[in-house]
Amino acid sequence: MRNKRKNRAVFEAPSYWQSYSDMMAALLLIFILMIAITLGIYRQKQTDLENAQISLNATRSELELSQEDLQASMDALEKAYAQASSTEAELAAAYREIDEAQAELRATKSELEDIVGIRTDIIRALQERFSNSSMQVDSQTGSIAFSSDVLFRYNSSVLTENSKKTLEEIIPMYLGVLLQDNFRPYIAEIIIEGHTDTDGGYQSNMTLSFNRANAVANFCLDSDNGLTDTQIGQLQELMTVNGRSYSEPIYQMNSTKVDMAASRRVEIKFRLKEDEMIEKITEVLNQGTAAEETSN
Repeated sequence: MRNKRKNRAVFEAPSYWQSYSDMMAALLLIFILMIAITLGIYRQKQTDLENAQISLNATRSELELSQEDLQASMDALEKAYAQASSTEAELAAAYREIDEAQAELRATKSELEDIVGIRTDIIRALQERFSNSSMQVDSQTGSIAFSSDVLFRYNSSVLTENSKKTLEEIIPMYLGVLLQDNFRPYIAEIIIEGHTDTDGGYQSNMTLSFNRANAVANFCLDSDNGLTDTQIGQLQELMTVNGRSYSEPIYQMNSTKVDMAASRRVEIKFRLKEDEMIEKITEVLNQGTAAEETSN
């Protein structure tokens, strides 16, 4: 019986080790399988990571390009804003210039209207002053004219004694009106002008006409002849003496024939500051036009 049990034990021992070997083999196979699976997963993850990195790089490049485009847009916007601000400032300056020009134009227009009214007032004042005199005041220009036959002898530029009495009466009346405080600021010039008839040469008549006008001017500037020293000083600033020879003859009524006696004359007239005002208005209008063109 013992031998049977020993033999059974001997035959049973290899069966135990074989089971253990099979188990280890199975475990090793499982381990290898796990390593294979893990390696496969790792490789897949590595590939996914590389793809993600490539995608990230592409996205980063697109983002950098977008940022460059955004920066370019911002630069363009800032430039446009700067230009708009500059244009707005220029436009505001142009509008200010237009407003200033319009204000100056209104002021100048008002002054010109005053001058137009002043001419009428001066002529009216002169006509009233001479209402009881034989001297006639031109209703359009406000001038007066002395016949040379009354003031001078033939071909002479020396005032006669009788003419001096006439001038002593007329000159203070006429110039006294022009040199009034309310009229004097508007007077640009007081003109004494000599004229002759058409006999003789132009140059000789020019000399004669000037000398006669100058004789009247010297009479006006003499303080013994009716004007005050103050009026004489004002007259010196305003007076002009001209000789016109026979360039402006007077014709007989309804005829082309020269009225010789009427043509021989010395006129006293005045000029208002209209020319200066017209030049000023033209300048202001030109400035306004230039400013408007700039704003456009």
